[in-house]
Amino acid sequence: MNLDRLVAGLDIGSAKTTAVIAEVVGDLPKHPTVNILGVGQARTTGLRRGVVADIDETTRSIMKALQDAERMAGAQVHTVYAGIAGEHVQAMTSKGIASVTGSEISKADVDRANSVARAQAIPQDRELIHAIPQEYTVDKNIGIRDPVGMIGTRLETEMYLVTIGSSPAMNLRKAVEKSGYKVGELVLEPLASALSVLTEDEKELGVCLVEMGAGTTDVAVFHEGKIRHLGTVNYGGNNVTSDIVHGLGVTQADAERLKEAYGCAYEPMVEHSEIIKLPSTVAQGDRQIPRELLAHIIHQRTAEIFELVMRDVESAGFLKRLSAGVVVTGGAAAQPGTGELASEVFGTGARVGEPGQFLGGLADSVQAPRFSTVVGLVQYGAHRLALGSGGAKGKRLSMATAAPSMDKLAQRLKTWLQDFF
Repeated sequence: MNLDRLVAGLDIGSAKTTAVIAEVVGDLPKHPTVNILGVGQARTTGLRRGVVADIDETTRSIMKALQDAERMAGAQVHTVYAGIAGEHVQAMTSKGIASVTGSEISKADVDRANSVARAQAIPQDRELIHAIPQEYTVDKNIGIRDPVGMIGTRLETEMYLVTIGSSPAMNLRKAVEKSGYKVGELVLEPLASALSVLTEDEKELGVCLVEMGAGTTDVAVFHEGKIRHLGTVNYGGNNVTSDIVHGLGVTQADAERLKEAYGCAYEPMVEHSEIIKLPSTVAQGDRQIPRELLAHIIHQRTAEIFELVMRDVESAGFLKRLSAGVVVTGGAAAQPGTGELASEVFGTGARVGEPGQFLGGLADSVQAPRFSTVVGLVQYGAHRLALGSGGAKGKRLSMATAAPSMDKLAQRLKTWLQDFF
């Protein structure tokens, strides 16, 4: 194991906190291969709709997940790539213009145009986390992917800027630091998931990634190879569970168990004759219901979430451009029938996405929709390592290390990712 090539991803979800430690084994910046070495999970109790609401509880979840992953990997890490999402995320496009200095466009000209586009006034309460070049215009020729080497006098860039609320970002970093680790970078969760579950062809043709978490559902639309739209719907798997609680008169824990064991997101897939037994109570005694009733509850709420996503994508003007259809991922997408229901609601092809590409080691332990974000974070870290900016700085597991102090990360976060988004 090469300790300098370790990367760690941390996905703090509303229901579960997941950590993955991996080793980067391929050197290709476009698709480095990662070997999964360790996976850790813990219940999350300190988050509300994707935002830290209780730092101590969140810290406990992070410590447990990361320490479990470290034990499994047999190595310690100090730096993690952490996912962030939620309503506070905002995105906008920005233009930058530069005059070409020589006879043909150089890398320096492109960098100048990009830095002009990035130099937007970001409000005091917000933080820029991703600046992603989308396309370039040379003189009047639009839609150019890579202008280096072309002849022209005026270079224009269009950049996609993603900002997050400063306060959610600071609280997330603080929770990670309190648990004894350092945040290498904050990465937008739908972009991380896109790295692990979408193919290049899908991004090129036009695809909508729907990431269904417990508290929220995040949306990312890709077209012509680049990110075009981001959105959040404030409903997720927790809403499905509470519908089961009210609809069947069971406890929260029993509703989760019923959903896991007998749930189905597409009602027509369930046989009419199937009967399931509900947990008995002293007052109600033994109860049985048709499995169809449980499927009906899940179907209705999941369809409503998909309709809200569809409305969001339509208002952004991309509903007609999804030639590659819809990819649903995230913990709440593991229900049987999710792909069929998405296909019916969106009226296009749909599949459930799980990590699988460019993975080695214990890859089978992360092949489920709920691991999409955390595997994407590790792959993001692998890209960073391949492009030459350090990994998790691992250490063989022996003595515990002191918590690193918070350093000035704000500047290092303002990176752009034209190579992989």
